[in-house]
Amino acid sequence: MSSLRVALVQMACATEPERNLERAEAFILDAADRGALFVCLPELFLTQYFCQIEDVAAFDFAEPIPGPTTERLARIANERSIWLLVPLFERRAAGVFHNSCVVIDPKGSIVSHYRKNHIPDDPCYREKFYFTPGDLGYPTARVADVSVGPLICWDQWFPEAARLMTLRGANLLVYPTAIGWLPEEREEEGEDQANAWQTVQRGHAISNGLFVAAINRVGTDGEITFWGRSFLCDPLGVVIAQAGEEEEVLIADCDLDRVEYVRRIWPFLRDRRIDAYDGLDQRFLDRT
Repeated sequence: MSSLRVALVQMACATEPERNLERAEAFILDAADRGALFVCLPELFLTQYFCQIEDVAAFDFAEPIPGPTTERLARIANERSIWLLVPLFERRAAGVFHNSCVVIDPKGSIVSHYRKNHIPDDPCYREKFYFTPGDLGYPTARVADVSVGPLICWDQWFPEAARLMTLRGANLLVYPTAIGWLPEEREEEGEDQANAWQTVQRGHAISNGLFVAAINRVGTDGEITFWGRSFLCDPLGVVIAQAGEEEEVLIADCDLDRVEYVRRIWPFLRDRRIDAYDGLDQRFLDRT
């Protein structure tokens, strides 16, 4: 295998979608100038995090795929010969919307389309009001010599999603994200929450023998202060690059030979008992 230089764009999001798109374009160009081949944006980067309340007016932010944003960023991908991971609020049809992301190749073509499968409904994360659960499964995308598994935010907490991407050939999982603290939580357990967020993703890297990248936003938006801390870890869960809590374009190299090495010494995929996992497709196993 070879090495892939990945850029994670950690940004704050303003109220105007056009302003956010212009700033994302500037970050993408900066990453390309620094040698990045695969540039990843955070979840729903075109807007502030509107899911804190239920408001039908927010559906006006949605757009089709392909659509104006993918077409505009496809031109940059083509001009700079890079791959892009672009999260979007997708308008599929009247009344049907998804939290999605696409991978755009250096020719400007969409080569992967993922719709968020796990949709949260928590205080200030009212996503079930806006998003229909994904129905495209867990598609991987070929980025240079790397098989990338795109997932989105709340998907980060589910080992099933990471494993299915792995079984479809992924050696890099990418999680565009919008996660942060609520005011009443930060003082008492904020650090524990942020540590849990990173720990579970490092666990996916270890148990599947692959790289994991998480791209978060920063800044305070309504009730939420997004904690940033975007990172990339290797197949042993070692964090090889991490951002702070300010805007940053984080760049790191993924040496894909590490995937082969780690899976040889820790062959979890070989030792899976696929004959002994009855019940994993159930919500809960009641005792009898």
